[in-house]
Amino acid sequence: MSALRLTFWGAAGQVTGSMHLLEAAGARFLLDAGLFQGRRGATRTLNARVPFDARRIDGVVLSHAHIDHAGRLPLLVREGFHGPIYATPATRDLCAVMLPDSAHIQEKDFEYLQRNGKAGPESEPLYTMADALAVQDLTIGVPYRRITHLRKHLALELVDAGHILGSATLDLRISEGDNRRIVFSGDIGRSGLPIIRDPEPPSGPVDALIVEATYADRSHESVAEAESKLGEAVRRTAARGGKVLIPAFAVGRVQELIYSLHQLHRAGKIPELPIYVDSPLAVDITTVFRMHPEVFDHREHLIASGAELFDFPLVRYVRDVAQSKALNGARGPAVVIAASGMAESGRILHHLAHGIGDHRNLVLFVGFQAEHTLGRRIQEGQEVVRILGQEHTRRAEIETISGYSAHADRAELRAWIRRLGGPVRRAFVVHGEEAALGAMASLLRDEGVREVHVPAHGEAFDL
Repeated sequence: MSALRLTFWGAAGQVTGSMHLLEAAGARFLLDAGLFQGRRGATRTLNARVPFDARRIDGVVLSHAHIDHAGRLPLLVREGFHGPIYATPATRDLCAVMLPDSAHIQEKDFEYLQRNGKAGPESEPLYTMADALAVQDLTIGVPYRRITHLRKHLALELVDAGHILGSATLDLRISEGDNRRIVFSGDIGRSGLPIIRDPEPPSGPVDALIVEATYADRSHESVAEAESKLGEAVRRTAARGGKVLIPAFAVGRVQELIYSLHQLHRAGKIPELPIYVDSPLAVDITTVFRMHPEVFDHREHLIASGAELFDFPLVRYVRDVAQSKALNGARGPAVVIAASGMAESGRILHHLAHGIGDHRNLVLFVGFQAEHTLGRRIQEGQEVVRILGQEHTRRAEIETISGYSAHADRAELRAWIRRLGGPVRRAFVVHGEEAALGAMASLLRDEGVREVHVPAHGEAFDL
């Protein structure tokens, strides 16, 4: 019988960079291949060094398309990986848009820093557009709940994680020698999120569970509360003539916000003001959403009504650079939604640079802000922040709405663990800051898991 081994090469003791190496059934598979996000210098070192021979990886199984889970796929290709990448059809189509965009942003950010004399080795692009496009040729769409044989003694089933469009929990079964079952949660979503279905964990005994812990140490407000707060924030900011600036992940969060704003507009709960989605990536991602209504939650009223979810009179989708720049000089109330979600790149940087000093404006956070990101620094109330190499005094109001989080909170994680049904022999806690990792480990022990590990980066375990 061949070795059965797990090595944690990302999101181990931290949130981003999800990548776990599974050696099983005589093969080597990566579970995710995500980018680290945070301080440019520190993350550059982690991202640029692939800690194994990419040519010896037999395949990748991808939980979902967020860049911190999929963003190193082009780098693997650049390093010689040429095996299959398994993902749901929606994840495959999202990656076809997101990975080339990631390459494009890296190239453009580097050019901008060069022009302003700020470029250094840590700002050079990790991979090219060609590398990103090559990923698509390797990606195989696997529908939910279909058994796929990765090797003779290694089978995969993807189940709905309820996190973003196409997100999956990975259920891996090893039939060589003693039957073993490894479950990787991916990122676990929440019940009641707009558009997508609720999480549906696999059931039965689990020999090794790899589980995320992002919000294991806290509780979220409800999705209904979040929508109510969004409406109030828009009304309040519009009344003083300001703009609501929202850093938002282009996949999932932008579409949820548009869905909520659509509902608020239908109910007459926000004023007539322009809502700009200023992100070519988000525009393309929204098109991918339109392509996959089969994974929508058809119990939701707006979906069941047959309405065009992402199109209503107030919303405008912005691709053109000149139109994007013009928004900074436009007078009057508006909502501007732009990537990236942690304000580390993309057009939101320019809107923040122009708008963070205006007391009439509101910077509204609707998603997780990792340590050392610009989004976290603004969220924590720093009075002076550096944006695109220049220091800006913050005068804008800052608010966070936690109910739009696509990550399960403590109670939802506990419910997900209980729905696994069978006993969990061993668990590995990943994808969280220190307090959250500890809280998730305690939760698992409370639920009867006797052996719980919080792996360090690069730590390996024989199973």
